[in-house]
Amino acid sequence: MLARVASAAVLGIDAYLVDVETDIANGLPSFATVGLPHGAVKEGRERVNSAIHNAGYLFPLQRITVNLAPADIRKEGSAFDLPIALGILAATGQIDAKGLRGFLVMGELGLDGEVRPIRGALSMAVAAEQAGCTGMILPAANVREAAVVGALDVRGARTLAEVVRHLDGGPPLARASVDLDALFAARASDDVDFLEVKGQEHAKRALEVAAAGAHNLLMVGPPGSGKTMLARRLPTILPAMAVAEALETTKVHSVAGMLPPGESLIATRPFRSPHHTISDAGLIGGGSYPRPGEVSLAHHGVLFLDELPEFRTNVLEVLRQPMEDGAVTLSRAAMSLSYPARFMLAAAMNPCPCGFHGSTVRGCGCTPTEVRRYLARVSGPLLDRIDLHLDVPAVAYRQLSDERSGEPSAAIRERVSRARAMQQERFAGRRGVFANAHMAPRDIRACCRLTDGADAILRTAITRLGLSARAYHRTLKIARTIADLAAAVAIEPLHVSEAIQYRTLDRGIP
Repeated sequence: MLARVASAAVLGIDAYLVDVETDIANGLPSFATVGLPHGAVKEGRERVNSAIHNAGYLFPLQRITVNLAPADIRKEGSAFDLPIALGILAATGQIDAKGLRGFLVMGELGLDGEVRPIRGALSMAVAAEQAGCTGMILPAANVREAAVVGALDVRGARTLAEVVRHLDGGPPLARASVDLDALFAARASDDVDFLEVKGQEHAKRALEVAAAGAHNLLMVGPPGSGKTMLARRLPTILPAMAVAEALETTKVHSVAGMLPPGESLIATRPFRSPHHTISDAGLIGGGSYPRPGEVSLAHHGVLFLDELPEFRTNVLEVLRQPMEDGAVTLSRAAMSLSYPARFMLAAAMNPCPCGFHGSTVRGCGCTPTEVRRYLARVSGPLLDRIDLHLDVPAVAYRQLSDERSGEPSAAIRERVSRARAMQQERFAGRRGVFANAHMAPRDIRACCRLTDGADAILRTAITRLGLSARAYHRTLKIARTIADLAAAVAIEPLHVSEAIQYRTLDRGIP
């Protein structure tokens, strides 16, 4: 007898529907799974066998064939356990499969029949809605995540027996629902705030400019000057996440298996800070069956790389493509996957190996050769993709002991949001351009109009300071953002003057 149960699988951060076809025929007892199953899918037959037995149902001693269609895409993960078990029970007449019409089913089974959580539930829910399905049956631990897609009838199960009783007309599985507005409101508060930062007014202004234009930022300063403290507060001044951004970010974390238990939506900007010993695969993603890396987990948020020169050269160089394209493409022999990676890079480094080159507080023992070699660990092409180079000096005692608090993040975020709104209006209809940092040369020509005074200052900077052509374009982008913060149509001399200050490494560290 043949039974069909609809399920889904994840490919990248998106999902596609899978038909789980179960055929039971006379012959020697066997259990074959076809349709390019891999790893945990193949092992699922042992979990399904034990789960059916221990849940009090009969496992047929016949020839069982399970086909996962489409059969030309490799299937990964343990989410097919529950649909396979229901397919076997339906094919043997132990349950009525009519209750599964229009529903997607997924879930991992324990040997005792427990339904355990899976990865990618949100992606599967989106795919189910797009395919016109009416609902989903999935592990109870994943229901809040899938219920974010409000058009679906999402029902969670804790055991295989609960699902069977639901299909046989017994107690129905509980339906899940989520209030998106309440979710965003509950996660509106941040654990850190800019009002906790003492001094560093110049640095805080630079971070405001970076946030307003989605510019990448490099902070250079001695140990203890507050570079990490500033970077950790950068997400608190970014504009609030839109629903579409939250859904896409949650998809990435769900597929990676990093969505916190009971969490249904990531409604705050992610902040990722990998250690400098990370591998290139850990940073951009990879593996025999590719998983998202740190750049994708930081999607719509901030990727902070502390002690930038301590990262291995090959690790830093793989950042160049995602910083340029806003996505990561991982190619393998059997497949090619793309993960989103539209993040802001915030990096920090010391000016020399000891960290005190140019300091007025403590002497530096590094030779000029050692300083140059240390700075050369960060390649020119990578620096070319970082708009703001910021000098962060040590904080004076009088600033540390000042009991007055600084400006709160909420006030800075309000200005940043207004500037971003201007940019969204300016770039409406331009594909791939959402903020000033994303402008191509043609966009710079069209959007960065200089007054005569501003043009004269920039010409002088290029000539006297020896700024390169790449520094010219970066300066224009930064000046455009500063003008947006001031709600100015044209770029004025004051805007250009401030922008030039944020190109420290173009002149070399004194």
